[in-house]
Amino acid sequence: MKIVRYQTATGQTAYGRLHADGRTTRLAGEIFGELTDTGEPAAVAKLLAPIEPRDIICIGLNYRKHAAEGNQPIPEWPVVFMKNSGTLQHPDDPIVLPRQLKSDAVDYECELAVVIGKECHNVSKADALDYVLGYTCANDVSARDWQMKYGGTQWCRGKTFATFCPLGPCLTTVDEIPNPNSLGIRTVLNGQTMQDWNTNDMIFDVPTLIEFLSGSTRLAAGTVILTGTPHGVGGARNPPVYLQPGDTVTIEIDGIGKLTNPVIAEGMDE
Repeated sequence: MKIVRYQTATGQTAYGRLHADGRTTRLAGEIFGELTDTGEPAAVAKLLAPIEPRDIICIGLNYRKHAAEGNQPIPEWPVVFMKNSGTLQHPDDPIVLPRQLKSDAVDYECELAVVIGKECHNVSKADALDYVLGYTCANDVSARDWQMKYGGTQWCRGKTFATFCPLGPCLTTVDEIPNPNSLGIRTVLNGQTMQDWNTNDMIFDVPTLIEFLSGSTRLAAGTVILTGTPHGVGGARNPPVYLQPGDTVTIEIDGIGKLTNPVIAEGMDE
């Protein structure tokens, strides 16, 4: 099932089922419990990110060709960093280029996002997917200058600016994607395909990541795991290609859909 989270004209938040013909019907129940399709048309006034993340855990350098384009060795263990909840952005809402802490090197990164559906702790690789609610598209927007130069050797400063984690457009439940490591994944910037690869190039596949991240650690329901980006990022191009006001960037993953966001500079929406 493809689940969308939406806002009604009166400001209420609800969940709906997105059908193959484009219809959306209202779902009753709880996202981490049981959802029932009422069959009633959903009054969608605005599409929201499909989940309000409890935590956003991110994996760096998790595609072989992405590591190669940055002249980085294959990591022995997953490279882990975090985004805060304030980075969340909805489909069709703008990615905001920071100006208070100014960056002229804001990059796109298409990523498969894994949504944990129930608490997991010391989960085995064999059982890992039993703890997954579903998958969505993510854009791990990254200010490369703050990530690499001004962040005190930590990536988080360059990864946690407001709007730097668009999610959507829907959550595809795990039963519809039996193998998350066989999905085409793309970034399209202003109509030009910038990244076009497959999740089978991950160094650490989704079950391995869940096993690692839950080791001696409790992952709550609603935890979102960003699983890394393939090659083709703007910062690795010659010359570099960074996001500019007026751009439109789309993340597309097979079996999920397209997540599109315009780009503006901070202050333009005030």
